[in-house]
Amino acid sequence: MKITVNIDCTPAEARAFMGLPDFEPMQKRAMEELEKRMLESVERYSPEALLKMWMQPATLNADWLQDILRQGRK
Repeated sequence: MKITVNIDCTPAEARAFMGLPDFEPMQKRAMEELEKRMLESVERYSPEALLKMWMQPATLNADWLQDILRQGRK
């Protein structure tokens, strides 16, 4: 015997019917906190800031190389 039952309900209605917890308020707060943190740190990841961060070691290496070459001439 085969029985088919079609139930038309929203996910929230299905969760409530099955007695599952509603995590929507918690998820909303978590997403708001995540958005706040991302917006606070967006300045660190701007193209200018990233370029400065990446190029700083290169300039230090260039200065170091010039110092070594100057010492070699003496």
